[in-house]
Amino acid sequence: MTNNQQNHGTPLEDMGGNGRVTSPPQGCLKVFLQRDYSEGTSVKFQTKFPPELEGRVEPSVFDQTISSINSMYADAEQMSCGRYCEGCMGCITAYLIFLCLETHYEQMMKKVTKYITEQNERVWVPRGMYITNPIERGLRVIEISILNEPAVTRAT
Repeated sequence: MTNNQQNHGTPLEDMGGNGRVTSPPQGCLKVFLQRDYSEGTSVKFQTKFPPELEGRVEPSVFDQTISSINSMYADAEQMSCGRYCEGCMGCITAYLIFLCLETHYEQMMKKVTKYITEQNERVWVPRGMYITNPIERGLRVIEISILNEPAVTRAT
């Protein structure tokens, strides 16, 4: 294949500039980690190492990232006396209190967002990958984009 016949560069090469990724580019290979419903409907994602990531990231790094995300979601949904009182105050004030205060759940969602952003900058983007915040996918999947590999199209 000559230079003129080649497609544009990979999404990672097309970024140019400082290499900072704020959202995954279109057209790159994606790996999806599904929700794990084996322990109920709480937000928890599968921790099985996907074969597509073999040789791209160490299994221990993958496990640490996904386990930390799962832990933060578990903490967000954990009931306590304080969270019970938060709900009661919401009822008493016709939920107007939440115009002034963030719920524990909202605080944890911000913490997850910050963690994923930091992990992308420090760990995943330097390895040519990007994790999309599960909130952006309706808490259904964790999407890992492999930036330096174009998506494979299937022939019908």
